[in-house]
Amino acid sequence: MITKQFSRPSVKMALSDELLMKVEQPARYLGNEVNAANKDKSKAEVSFCMCFPDVYEIGMSHLGIQILYDMFNRFEDTYCDRVYSPWIDLDKMMREQDIKLFAVESQEPVKSFDFLGITLQYEMCYTNILQILDLSGIALRSADRDINDPFVIGGGPCTYNPEPIAPFFDLFYMGEGETQYRALLDLYKKWRAEGGSREDFLHEAAKIPGIYVPSLYDVTYKEDGTIDAMTPIYDDVPKTVRKEIVLDMTGAVYPERPLVPHIRAVQDRVVLEIQRGCIRGCRFCQAGMVYRPVRERDVERLKQLAVTMLHNTGYDEISLSSLSSSDYSKLPELVNFLIEECSKRKINISLPSLRIDAFSLDVMSKVQDVKKSSLTFAPEAGTQRLRDVINKGLTEEVILQGAREAFEGGWSHVKLYFMLGLPTETEEDMKGIPELAERMAEAYYEIPKERRNGKCQITMSTSFFVPKPCTPFQWARMYSPEDYLGRARIVNHTMKQQHNQKSLKYNWHEAYVTVLEGVLARGDRKVADAIETAYKMGALYDAWGETFHYEIWTAAFEKCGLSIDFYNTRERSLDEVFPWDFIDTGVTKAFYKREWERAMQEKITPNCRQSCSGCGAKRFGGGVCFENQNSVC
Repeated sequence: MITKQFSRPSVKMALSDELLMKVEQPARYLGNEVNAANKDKSKAEVSFCMCFPDVYEIGMSHLGIQILYDMFNRFEDTYCDRVYSPWIDLDKMMREQDIKLFAVESQEPVKSFDFLGITLQYEMCYTNILQILDLSGIALRSADRDINDPFVIGGGPCTYNPEPIAPFFDLFYMGEGETQYRALLDLYKKWRAEGGSREDFLHEAAKIPGIYVPSLYDVTYKEDGTIDAMTPIYDDVPKTVRKEIVLDMTGAVYPERPLVPHIRAVQDRVVLEIQRGCIRGCRFCQAGMVYRPVRERDVERLKQLAVTMLHNTGYDEISLSSLSSSDYSKLPELVNFLIEECSKRKINISLPSLRIDAFSLDVMSKVQDVKKSSLTFAPEAGTQRLRDVINKGLTEEVILQGAREAFEGGWSHVKLYFMLGLPTETEEDMKGIPELAERMAEAYYEIPKERRNGKCQITMSTSFFVPKPCTPFQWARMYSPEDYLGRARIVNHTMKQQHNQKSLKYNWHEAYVTVLEGVLARGDRKVADAIETAYKMGALYDAWGETFHYEIWTAAFEKCGLSIDFYNTRERSLDEVFPWDFIDTGVTKAFYKREWERAMQEKITPNCRQSCSGCGAKRFGGGVCFENQNSVC
């Protein structure tokens, strides 16, 4: 079903037809999508432009933008529009013809908005942030902006270390956006009515829980280049900024009429967020730590959302969103409902983040609309020792049993995801990756030929581990690009020695991107100089292989007198002050230290439903922490 499309207020297009005909995918810049809010910006008291600093098709796939766009436009006094990074072709034309960047619905300049909110999903988009500011005619650095500029606010996972980009932002929102934005907008209206400087507004904003204003904090450094202290410049500015979270997921705002793009997005389907957080405690996983505690949506609310969103979009697929869908307590009930509901409408169901067990295989056999061709496992490490180090909570026996059940059920292709460069990794661990794949292939060929579904294909993919802030592995060192590639060669060489090598395939990640991501993930404010320098030297769309130029970045760091090795390859003391230590995620640094030490001892920590590990998240007062009232967090 296609929903009724309401016409937007008459607008003058920012780009001429002639220009649109010259760019790739002109629909990226037109707006007026199905379910667009179509409010009148001139009648709103506050205007907010949401930005995803990557190409439109990726930005339109992001659930967080959809949620906040819906929430802001429910406010009667607020107008919310969107902007995405122009692709390289339009970027060039806009600079040549002095066309300012514009929001897609109103087609008005981004600079004309009261707020520019930029979502920070991955570090490799940082030069795109500067592109957005530059093309909008907004000063790159907060210190250089005046009363005519919008307030630039950042949110999303990368705010758990905002320091490498802190000089480019006026403020950051720490945590989940459904909680404190109303207070921020009300403060803005009060400030504008009373008059005052940008500094006055930012000073008051810093008192709102979850709001971080970088200009109100001084950072001092030790002689060795590490941080000595981070100190507020005013007594009434908090020393730590605590993340904001939504405890009542069932009552939280959710877009029942999500935007539907005119062109195919990366995630072109209804997305149903069933819960936030993860009980598993993988020591490398930032999302699993910072989104604690686990909070579920009521299954009846999810059923209602699924039916409504499918009706309002016309999509022919629905996907469950969660860090670990298998851990949702009412998953069987929800899945059975979706199977019954969607089969009537010939709607496909996508179930990512499932553990491979009998229930999951049974469900997938019912919902897959294509041949049983491919299943995905994420062992992350090739040996049991290293899986214990990272607290994966997955044994080889479970992995192989899952594979056997899948093969018996008719699957023949398996994708395996691993990381190289994990703490304590040895050559034995590297070789363990293809050896595990070989044992999977052996399990397949143990099945009588007449019951097999064609030829077996085991595809191994390795990324290189990047330590992230606010995780037990935030102390881990990284390696040089040459070292990473050497590890990949060991895996590749070992694969070629396996008996079933013709059934094995190996892909690995780009090492140079990994190195830069590591610097940007754990960098301090000094790194901002290198980001700006790299941007001015031509760096842009660094997350895209065809546009990433490592040599630009090495030149930029050298020009700024900064060492990539300082941020990546050196050993960090357990007592080192990190750039992100002022952020209170609810999980304590003492817990991260304990988990780091347990990793070095190769000890497993039970998941949150098995036993409370005392991470600190219970102080939020809800979620999985209170499922067992005997727990002590």
